[in-house]
Amino acid sequence: MAQATEPTPIDPEALEAARSALPPDELLDIVVAMFAALGAPTRARILYALGRRSLCVRDLALLVGVSESAVSHQLRLLRERGLVRPRREGNVVYYALHDPHLGVLFREAEYHADHVRRNLPDHPYP
Repeated sequence: MAQATEPTPIDPEALEAARSALPPDELLDIVVAMFAALGAPTRARILYALGRRSLCVRDLALLVGVSESAVSHQLRLLRERGLVRPRREGNVVYYALHDPHLGVLFREAEYHADHVRRNLPDHPYP
């Protein structure tokens, strides 16, 4: 039986540049998990709200229109992915964004969504 050979690249230089731009698998796994966590409207609303200020589970539930139990479940998932952090004040736990990078990520996503929605031309790549 003949052994299959890997196809020859059309542009080896471009292929190597693209390969070297890939992050390590461990980092890529974290990025993919983060984007998966952002892929639900309830979680996105929670994160948008927490981008303004810390909120407790009850207030988040009232804001996004789901039960406190459902918000707690979503917050647990967001905590596990390093997107939010809790802070206890007496009997109340307040949640905040883990760091300011998420605000930047959301703004960039909004710029992209606006381009898609308005069918704006692409920006030139550097």
